[in-house]
Amino acid sequence: MILRKITLEEFGAYRGKQSLDLTPEKKKPIVLIGGLNGCGKTTLLDAIQLALYGPRARCSGRGNKPYETYLRESINRQADPSRGSSVTLEFTVVMDGHEHYYRVVRSWHTSGKSLKEFLNVYVDEEYGEKSRAGREAVPKCKFNRLLSEGWADHVEDLLPLEIASLSFFDGEKIESLADPERAASVIESAVHSLLGVNTVQQLRTDLLALQRRQKLSDEDQHLLDAIHAQEEEQKAVQQKLEVVHQDLAQRQSALDKAKRKLETLERAFEKEGGGLFERRVALEAERKQVADRLAEARAALIQLAAGPLPLLMLRAQVEDVRKQAEQEQAAAETEQVLGVLTERDQWLLDLLPEAARATVLEELEADRARRAQATALPVDLSLPRDMVAQLSVLDEVLDRDRARAAELLTLAASTTEHLDQLDRQLAGVPAKSKVEAIQTARVEQMQEVARSQAECDRTSEQLEELKRRRVSVTASLARAQDDFVRTKVKAEEVERIIKYSEKARATLDRFSEALLQRHISSLEVAVLRSFKELMRKEGLVKGLRIDTDKFTLTLSDAEGEPLDPGRLSAGERQLLAVSLLWGLMKVAGNRLPSVIDTPLGRLDSKHREHLVDRYFPYASEQVLLLSTDEEIDEYLLGRLKKSVARTYTLAHDDKEFTTSVVEGYWWTTGAPHVA
Repeated sequence: MILRKITLEEFGAYRGKQSLDLTPEKKKPIVLIGGLNGCGKTTLLDAIQLALYGPRARCSGRGNKPYETYLRESINRQADPSRGSSVTLEFTVVMDGHEHYYRVVRSWHTSGKSLKEFLNVYVDEEYGEKSRAGREAVPKCKFNRLLSEGWADHVEDLLPLEIASLSFFDGEKIESLADPERAASVIESAVHSLLGVNTVQQLRTDLLALQRRQKLSDEDQHLLDAIHAQEEEQKAVQQKLEVVHQDLAQRQSALDKAKRKLETLERAFEKEGGGLFERRVALEAERKQVADRLAEARAALIQLAAGPLPLLMLRAQVEDVRKQAEQEQAAAETEQVLGVLTERDQWLLDLLPEAARATVLEELEADRARRAQATALPVDLSLPRDMVAQLSVLDEVLDRDRARAAELLTLAASTTEHLDQLDRQLAGVPAKSKVEAIQTARVEQMQEVARSQAECDRTSEQLEELKRRRVSVTASLARAQDDFVRTKVKAEEVERIIKYSEKARATLDRFSEALLQRHISSLEVAVLRSFKELMRKEGLVKGLRIDTDKFTLTLSDAEGEPLDPGRLSAGERQLLAVSLLWGLMKVAGNRLPSVIDTPLGRLDSKHREHLVDRYFPYASEQVLLLSTDEEIDEYLLGRLKKSVARTYTLAHDDKEFTTSVVEGYWWTTGAPHVA
């Protein structure tokens, strides 16, 4: 399996949509992802497991929380919970010599007080054209409904959960493995799951279950008694079926007769105007509502007529007043201007020489005379200065009232017509005495039809139940008769199954033991070799054994004496834990990706160099390292660089509490600066 890409949308601290290309390159298996504590490294590891395993994922951020609570809390705090979050994981798996591309999309959102989760799995049909860079083919994935619904079982075939816990691990996993006693359960689980022992044990369990299911009747007489009882029951059911069938025919005839009588009463009731009589109360209520609406419309018209609306008949006179107001306003403005011009002309004459004053004075007086003529009005009504503005407001009010009056007139006309129509309908309603008898008979007949219909329905259900019972009894009787015929044959078959199941279980016991011993030997060699490659004290440990009963680790020194794990430093015990994981991957063929969160927590500088030089480049075909700037620093980055395919940095905004993915690692071009 190779992880190709992961996309987080509104997940945890990751705001918006964040994607990381995880594809390794030839001889460069490492994808290095840097982030300070709290920036989302562990969240990224959890996202990979969540996409694959859903509620079974062993996410560090979940703890003992219910799965639904964990999903709710995983939605980014700034995102809309109704839109929710999603995690998309893309990976390739080689099966039967062919590489298949998977895209798993797990999304969820809140809907009121409930939470809805969706899982869609896409599998490639074929590889499309080359990408623009021309480096790789772009997969065309197709939604697979059956695979989506059965994903929990299918993913166990691709990457069992127990094995994934060894492939995806954080510093805490290494810490637990560093204690030899606590590591025993992990070693047992890993050996059984990763090396195929679990499959053999499950086969033994299935064979035992098969043996226990092989049972025969104590005596053939018991089977004969059952056959006789079923034959009697079959006869009783058939007799009762015939009786109920006749009863149903009689009830159906009575129902048809009641329906015909009801139809006759319905026609008579309709002919006498029964429909209008039943609607009388509704018609009267409707007439009252219509009359009220008409009264309201007329009252509104009267109220409008009490206002300025009648002035619409004096449009010409209002227009004359408007012209007079405009003339009076212009005359007033001109009179004010004449006073200003007199002062200005005197000031101008004082500035001119004596010789030019006479000519200019004549022109100025002529100008003032012309202006003075404009102030002389034939009629002066002494209208207010704001009369023009008041008339404009009056125009707006009149336009509004005219539109409202037209609307009310239309409403009054339609309402009057509706009222007349209702009056005509009410006039045609027959008297109560004329239809009362027919109405009473009609209601009684409707009740009779309903009662007959209910009886027919109950009888029909009884008939169908008897038919189903007859089919069931007949089938049981046929099986019992077949079983009686096959009793002796089955006895021989059961004996043979039990005999050969015992032999197969014994063979599987021996095979399981041999398989375990073979893999344990290979695992011991792989773990010891890995430990020696990582240790700087070359002669400290010379031997390593794994107990196949308790699955505990035993170390020995150069003289072959047992080596107390207490003599190892905390860093050396952590290297031993890494060696155990590395050895398991080697025995399994390095076919799984390794995702390591906080890989160098408690190691000194020398041990860190050994991991960087000797483990990370060779741990698997794909290695994802989630590191802080203090673990893989600038110096170790230089040593690791030749094996690194891609680098990313998780940049955290302390104000918004959100994380974004940036290409590059600290101390590389374009990467965030380390404070």
